[in-house]
Amino acid sequence: MTRPHPALRHAAGFTLIEVLVALAIVAITLTAGLQAMGGLTRAAERQTDQWLAQVCAENELTRLRLQRQLPGVGESTVGCEQVGRTLQVRLVVLPTPNPNFRRVDAVVEAPVLGVNARLLTLSTVMGRY
Repeated sequence: MTRPHPALRHAAGFTLIEVLVALAIVAITLTAGLQAMGGLTRAAERQTDQWLAQVCAENELTRLRLQRQLPGVGESTVGCEQVGRTLQVRLVVLPTPNPNFRRVDAVVEAPVLGVNARLLTLSTVMGRY
């Protein structure tokens, strides 16, 4: 039997270049996955903030309706605590052309880096009872 020439023998395994290319592809894929996961996390946090802001705004508008009197024109701020977070609800009552109705805006804000960031504005019209 003849032996193959040493130059014709094929080495088993991967070359260093092939391994480095595979590692680079895996690293890029993992980085893209982490960025996508971060985006999903931020979207979920934003959705929670919006939901809590809506609960606070609806609570304040319901409180005004239960008073059964036309609210006075002006602006006031009320704190609203939901699931351990304190939000600020700014109620802005504006006159309308009809004196029997008032426009009420509930602006919900949350402190973000020392500045109040607007999360939601909910508006309604309230009339005399």
